[in-house]
Amino acid sequence: MQSARTDLAPPRDDPFTTEELKQFDGKDPSKPILVAIKGTVFDVSHKADVYGPGRSYSIFAGRDGSRGLGMSSLKPEDAVADYSTLDEKDMKVLDDWHSFFSKRYNIVGKVTDGPVINK
Repeated sequence: MQSARTDLAPPRDDPFTTEELKQFDGKDPSKPILVAIKGTVFDVSHKADVYGPGRSYSIFAGRDGSRGLGMSSLKPEDAVADYSTLDEKDMKVLDDWHSFFSKRYNIVGKVTDGPVINK
């Protein structure tokens, strides 16, 4: 597991729609690879070996895949932003993922049109 980084940039609050986020799935090498969790957008470009096209977690690139992360699922149908159906155990997993990303990847924005879920 990778360690927390001490060189992260201050968090940004740039707005991204779900549609705009799709452009950052790693298929265009001139654009960063972005992953959103609970509406927070992270730049995971320096881990293209994990999130790039055809890699183990590429299913989450260019989208908010919160439900799939909470369920520990790599199924495309689970990689969606709506995590309202997660039980308490899966919510803890999702929260742990959000914390993990927050300590390792730059926060570059927020998804503006995803589901707003207060759990």
